[in-house]
Amino acid sequence: MKANVGMTDKLIRYGIAAALVSLQLSGVLTGTLGIIALVASAMMLISGMISFCPLYTAFGWNTRNQDASKNLKH
Repeated sequence: MKANVGMTDKLIRYGIAAALVSLQLSGVLTGTLGIIALVASAMMLISGMISFCPLYTAFGWNTRNQDASKNLKH
């Protein structure tokens, strides 16, 4: 399992996960849609924490290297 999720990508994932959880907790998303939102937010949090996204591997994407190259240009 090679890390393929960069820092910017992690922050976006965390933000979306927080938004989905708040929508579910506030009652905007209820029922099946609320459960789907919670599952999606959990998947985003986990993939962000372990820096690995299986879908990125399937599509050949890697956002981690892009963040590293930005830091080298300073």
